[in-house]
Amino acid sequence: MNSLKKNTIISTLSLFLNSGYSAFLGFFANLVLTIILSPQIFGIYFTVLSLIAILNYFSDIGLAASLIQKEKIDKKEVSVVFTFQQILIISLVFIGFLATSPIINFYHLPSQGKYLYWSLLLSFFLSSLKTIPSIFLERKIEFQKIVFVQVVENTLFYLSVIIFAIKGLGLTSFTLAVFLRSLIGVIIIYIISPWKIEISFDFKVLKNLLRFGIPFQMSSFLALVKDDLMTLYLGKILGFGPLGYLGWAKKWAESPIRIIMDSLSRVLFPLFSRFQNNKEKLKKLIEKVIFYQTLIIAPAIIFLVILMPKLVEIIPKYNKWQPALLYFYLFSLSSFLSSFSTPFINFLNGLGKAKTSFKFMAGWTIATWILVPILTYYFGPFGFPLTLVILSSSFVLVVLSAKKIVNFNFLKNIYPFLISSLLILFILKIDFFKNFNNLLFLITAPFLGIISYILILKIFFKINLFDELKTLWKTYQQ
Repeated sequence: MNSLKKNTIISTLSLFLNSGYSAFLGFFANLVLTIILSPQIFGIYFTVLSLIAILNYFSDIGLAASLIQKEKIDKKEVSVVFTFQQILIISLVFIGFLATSPIINFYHLPSQGKYLYWSLLLSFFLSSLKTIPSIFLERKIEFQKIVFVQVVENTLFYLSVIIFAIKGLGLTSFTLAVFLRSLIGVIIIYIISPWKIEISFDFKVLKNLLRFGIPFQMSSFLALVKDDLMTLYLGKILGFGPLGYLGWAKKWAESPIRIIMDSLSRVLFPLFSRFQNNKEKLKKLIEKVIFYQTLIIAPAIIFLVILMPKLVEIIPKYNKWQPALLYFYLFSLSSFLSSFSTPFINFLNGLGKAKTSFKFMAGWTIATWILVPILTYYFGPFGFPLTLVILSSSFVLVVLSAKKIVNFNFLKNIYPFLISSLLILFILKIDFFKNFNNLLFLITAPFLGIISYILILKIFFKINLFDELKTLWKTYQQ
């Protein structure tokens, strides 16, 4: 048990550090790229990326998740999953290549867009080869090794795309960077987690794995319909310019939950699976998760909301993103609310209740495709972020569904951080700071905000963040 705790902490911290490192690289890259490149190029990139995401959801129909969720797996199951997945991948890549001309004509993509599309198809195939080595590491909660691969991939991608963009390659910068990242990633993960590729097929084994895999993957497929197909729809009806603004705003607004929740989600799914028969352990784990995620995400989003207008003003040639700020505020609200759904969806999946998760995703998908066209018709580009704000409020239903299985305390573990974060917003908006120039405000506001946050939690809620860190460190040392 101590070994599992230690691996969990190391894995989670590794994922957080990787997310932070990737966020730093992403920030630097976005800063450079959004100065050099136009919103139209970003709109094309987001559109083509969504096209490839469509293929990704059909790549293994939940078989990888089935292997992670099971208490024990054997060699035969692994080889069957790999074989079936590769049949799917190769078929999808072939279909993708055949669809090149219709896609190029439909979106009126330039020739560079075609090569980006082909590069992402090849990357899609190469990434599939990493599935089995990654499964072995996830089952052992050794995410730090997966993180190492991702650090190399992200560093290579961001640095490459910056260099190529500076050299004036435009959209081709993404094409070359995507290929380099995927190729190097495959090589490294097979060095870290060796696996001799084996081909075999057994219908009974496949059928057994699909009992969990199909409902799980159907939820992912609905996420595709809800998010990536919606991006394609908006790209067509709004144009690449407005889509570029929406993509910029959404990317920045979701950066805190991408750093925190993406990291937590990867660890929580296999971790909940390990404790699926121990309700007391599950209760403690859920309460710790919502405690720590709210502690970090609430102030992070507040800081972004406060600082982003200053960043847009102070960074050279960045004021072209000024029209996207209102979208950014709406996306920030929806990101915060939706962050409370994520751990409980992982909780349901970890307990093998993929059908329940699927029902939630089905409801969100249907509502998205009803609301977005209607609200876009009346409010233009604001229709999409407004829809996300409405739907993210339904996290309450997910929480109530989880409480039927395990009786945990939700509000107790979030309200101190909500109140403290709102107080930070009030403090940093007082008249005293209006006399600061933008650069001075950007330097002092984060420091003053963090100090205020720590003191408010200590004085009003008796929560000592340093004691929490000590507790985590002691667990790590055990």
